[in-house]
Amino acid sequence: MSTETASVTTSPRDRMRVRRVKTSVARERARRFVNAGMLGLTGLATLIALTPLVWIIVEVITRGAPALTLDFLTQTFKPTSLGGGGIWHSIVGTLILITIASAISIPIGILAAFYVVQHPNTTLGLAVRFGTDVLSGLPSIVVGLFVYTLLVAGRSYTAISGAVALAIMMAPIVLRTTEEMLKLVPRSMREASLGLGAPEWKTSFSIMLPAAITGVVTGLMLAIARVSGETAPLLFTAQGSNVLSTSLDHPIASLALTLYKYAVDPDKVRNSQAWAIALIILFIVFSLNIGARFIASRRAK
Repeated sequence: MSTETASVTTSPRDRMRVRRVKTSVARERARRFVNAGMLGLTGLATLIALTPLVWIIVEVITRGAPALTLDFLTQTFKPTSLGGGGIWHSIVGTLILITIASAISIPIGILAAFYVVQHPNTTLGLAVRFGTDVLSGLPSIVVGLFVYTLLVAGRSYTAISGAVALAIMMAPIVLRTTEEMLKLVPRSMREASLGLGAPEWKTSFSIMLPAAITGVVTGLMLAIARVSGETAPLLFTAQGSNVLSTSLDHPIASLALTLYKYAVDPDKVRNSQAWAIALIILFIVFSLNIGARFIASRRAK
C-alpha cells in the first residue's frame, strides 16, 4: 500500500498540481505586495497634496487670530496712530457687491440653463455651452479689464462695475451647475406636466426647478465662494475705499481689496490686519464649501 501511495503522490500530474499551487501562492503574494506599495504611494501623494492646504490654514490662523477682535470687525478705517480701526466698511462693501452680482448672474444663469437643457443641440445651445466653458476658464484679471473698458474708462470707479465683473465670473458656474441638476430631473415629470396642458415656462419653473432646487442652491453657494476672494477684477472696477459707503455709483471697499492694500503696506499693524482679513475670507470660503457639500449629501439621501 505504501508503495502504491508513493507512486500516486509522486505522479507527474500531482507534481504539476503542486507547482501550480506554489505558483499561484507566489503570484498572490506578489499581487498583495504590489497592491500595498501602490496604496502607500497613493497615500503619500494624498498627503503631499494636502500639505499646502494644511500649511496655509495653519499659517493664516496663527498670524490672523491675534488681530481678529470685535473692534476690528465693527469699526471702520482709522490711521495706525489711532489703532488702525477695523474692516466694517469692507464687510458691508463685500455684501453689497456679492448681493448685486448674485441678482445679476442668478436669473441669467438659470434661464440660460433651462434653454440649454431643453434645446441642447441647437446652434445657440451649443454656443452657450462652449462660451460658458471658455468663460469659466478666463483669468479674472481679463474680466476686470473688460468691465473697466466697458463701464469705467472715461467715467469713474463704481460699485456697480465691480458687481458686474463678479457677476460675469459667477454666471458660468450658476449655468453649468443648474444645467447638470436639471438633467437629473426625470423627463417623465416634464412630459406629464406638458401633457396636462401646462405651458412650457410654467412646467420649467413649477416642476423642474423645484425638483432640482437643492442642487441649484449648492451651485449658487459655490459661485459665491468663487468670487468672495477675488481681487483682480475689483482693482479695475470698484477700486476700493477707506470709508463706509453704500452708494452704487462710487468706489466701494471689499475684503479682498482691503487685504491686498494692507498686505503691501509697510506698516506692521496693517500687515497683521491683512492676515486677519485673510482668516475671515478663509472662513467664508470654507463655510460656503462645507455648506454646499452638506446640501449635496442631504440631496443624495
